[in-house]
Amino acid sequence: MKKKRFAFVCALLAMCLLVAACGNADDASQGDKVKVGLAMKTQDSPYFVTLVEAVKKYAKEANWDLTVLDANGDVTKEAANIEAFIAQGKDLILLDAIEPDAVVPSIDKAAEAGIGVINIDSGVSEEANNITTVYSDNRQNGRLVGLKYAEKMGDKEIKAIVLSGAKGNVAGYERRTGLFAGIIEGKLDVSEKKAWKLAEKFEKELSSKGKASNSEAKFSVVGQGWGAWTEEEGMKAAEDLITANSGLTTVLGENDQMLFGAMTALKNAGQKDVDMVAGADGAKKAFDLIKEGNYFATGLNSPYLVAEKGIEIGKEILEEDKDPESYPKVSLTKPVAITKENVDKYYEKGF
Repeated sequence: MKKKRFAFVCALLAMCLLVAACGNADDASQGDKVKVGLAMKTQDSPYFVTLVEAVKKYAKEANWDLTVLDANGDVTKEAANIEAFIAQGKDLILLDAIEPDAVVPSIDKAAEAGIGVINIDSGVSEEANNITTVYSDNRQNGRLVGLKYAEKMGDKEIKAIVLSGAKGNVAGYERRTGLFAGIIEGKLDVSEKKAWKLAEKFEKELSSKGKASNSEAKFSVVGQGWGAWTEEEGMKAAEDLITANSGLTTVLGENDQMLFGAMTALKNAGQKDVDMVAGADGAKKAFDLIKEGNYFATGLNSPYLVAEKGIEIGKEILEEDKDPESYPKVSLTKPVAITKENVDKYYEKGF
């Protein structure tokens, strides 16, 4: 009897050891996974929601352990989220920052803890000790769209209003000056270098007077509205400008959402045949309208491309031992003007 009981105890002990060993193996497997934190500024628009989904997709493919924290537009919450990632000992932090300056101390704290930070979508101040910033090429997206629109208009006059997101926003500035450069370059058949100089002059006139023109190119912007990047605010900004200006040919915009609002404002005002031209974005709703011929063009600002490039850089550093110092301050995705001719090719990159 004692022998049977002894054999049973030995068998039970062996089973416990086996279970413990398996548990430790699982823990080791989990411990070997790259641990990454994604600090999002917000998820209040389709772009940001899709950006999170895209990061999750590519992180899963890389077999990374990803944690997502959303600041909901609060810089204090953003700092706390990054602090949490530091405390958790993440291997890498992906960051979509709320403000370029406010986030610098948090980035530097992560760097001091030996955790690299890759910014995605939004840039940060140059003094921040981050690895790189990944976003779409706003300048060239705008320029390529502008060139396409100049080609469409030929020698016809362009009388436009422009809807901008927020004062001082770098991406918005780059998108609209890109549009100006492309239109001027195409209409005047000048070099890109000269077009940028003329576009910067055009932008200065717009910021100081609220309107600008290049008579040689037959191109004028008769008003600028601030639409906070949203459809609702874009509609409000457009309503005032449409009321004040007759005979518009074009609404230029820094993203698609504001132009959707402008389309409603134009419809309510009974105005037709006004072209919608976005410097960058890539909403699938815009793609659908482009297919229908009700929206001229938008630039490719794909959350999938941004997420993919951010993860790719992270893998090079964490898994291939590439030097983080070897990356430029800004890493850009490929710029594309999306029109009726190529919209099908890029449709699945939209959001």
